[in-house]
Amino acid sequence: MIDVDKLSKKYQVRKLTPVDADKAFALVQSNPTYFNFCPPQATRHSILEDMKVVPANKTLADKYYVGFFDDNKLIAILDLITQYPDDQSVWIGFFMVDKSYQGQGIGSGIMNDVLSSIKSTNLKRAEVAYAKGNTQSEHFLLKNGFVKDGREVSVPGYTVVVMEKFLG
Repeated sequence: MIDVDKLSKKYQVRKLTPVDADKAFALVQSNPTYFNFCPPQATRHSILEDMKVVPANKTLADKYYVGFFDDNKLIAILDLITQYPDDQSVWIGFFMVDKSYQGQGIGSGIMNDVLSSIKSTNLKRAEVAYAKGNTQSEHFLLKNGFVKDGREVSVPGYTVVVMEKFLG
């Protein structure tokens, strides 16, 4: 189990709820390029669905759809599933920083804090995927210590490249 309060040393973190859907929608709309590689464009409805979707054999107790706040401003969203795809791993299904906060090291700082917190739970590995061709996402993940694990998976509309990071 992850202590949400410990996912960031700098920002307030809490699970997002349907009340936050408009803030989350505004954040994802600030990154239109993302959806050029990972269609379709987000909608308020798709965000509400993302808040509750989990893989087979997982429950909402394993899901952390959280927001990082600078005062009351939502600046980043993270969706992760614990003990997935195996008991020693965490799956990062989505991570996005508000466009106006990008290029300042904020996303890398959040990712570092998140992975440190996950490591303290005795999970050993983090997995993530990015849409093939999205060099911004690829560079961010490489910069943060993720490596390609050789898997590419076709999903409707695009292909994802799977990456991993051992939390040692």
